[in-house]
Amino acid sequence: MTMNEPDVDVLHYTAFSSQPDGGNPAGVVLDASGLDDAAMLAIAARLGYSESAFLTGPPDGLAGEPGRAFTVRYFSPRAEVPFCGHATIATAVALAERIGPGDLVFATPAGTVPVTVSGAADGTLRATLTSVEPRIEDIAPEELAEALAALGWPSADLDPLLPPRIAFAGARHLVLGAGTRERLADLSYDFERLATLMRKLDLTTVQLVWRAADTVFHVRDPFPVGGVVEDPATGAAAAAFGAYARELALVPPESVLTLHQGEDMGRPGVLTVTLRAGDPKVRVGGTGTRMPR
Repeated sequence: MTMNEPDVDVLHYTAFSSQPDGGNPAGVVLDASGLDDAAMLAIAARLGYSESAFLTGPPDGLAGEPGRAFTVRYFSPRAEVPFCGHATIATAVALAERIGPGDLVFATPAGTVPVTVSGAADGTLRATLTSVEPRIEDIAPEELAEALAALGWPSADLDPLLPPRIAFAGARHLVLGAGTRERLADLSYDFERLATLMRKLDLTTVQLVWRAADTVFHVRDPFPVGGVVEDPATGAAAAAFGAYARELALVPPESVLTLHQGEDMGRPGVLTVTLRAGDPKVRVGGTGTRMPR
């Protein structure tokens, strides 16, 4: 805590891994009622995680069991973001350790996000969020060319079976398919150039995807607009990708997708994306655990 921050309890959790050194870390403040925007941003910046979550009481009219419904806001080290999947999973696990597994409801800037937490016999907690209704958009050729230039990717390195699109399921992400695992592993990009394009297109991350099998994918997410080179495990992008894969008929409408992320950063995590026929919303689940501090 710095001298300018209020005295609040900041928890450290990782999402999409049951190991503290895997997945994506998030700061979690379960009672942010005394914090203004500047204080929340200062805490997120000090922590340096891709996002941190801040909880207050639920707004009037939010459905949910008393004591299990909350307002949640998300801050990266640079700015507030409308939705963050890994911080949602981390927050749900932190709450479940205190009030027990079960259903939670979060009012986020992107909309209402229900989360269910279940416990395994070994004590591992697993949280699954349900996204807001997603949508998919085309990207203009000149904007795609700029994204590839910022990444240093020749267009020939793209997978033609994974067409570039902008996908939304709470936040906007540009989905780009890598033709090989080697292309995905070699990530060295122009931080400011990509950030400038992302701000223009209102993107939260760029989701880089390599398809390993019919329903198994490896993904990476540059996040320069958040002040972070790469996000280790990105639940919001996983939800957006699930909607993308269904919209483009890359997978059956009833599917369970496995996304591996963080391996190239030394923080491996696994995200489970569930698609249900007739339901446009996407479910993203994973384990989570507290990190020692």
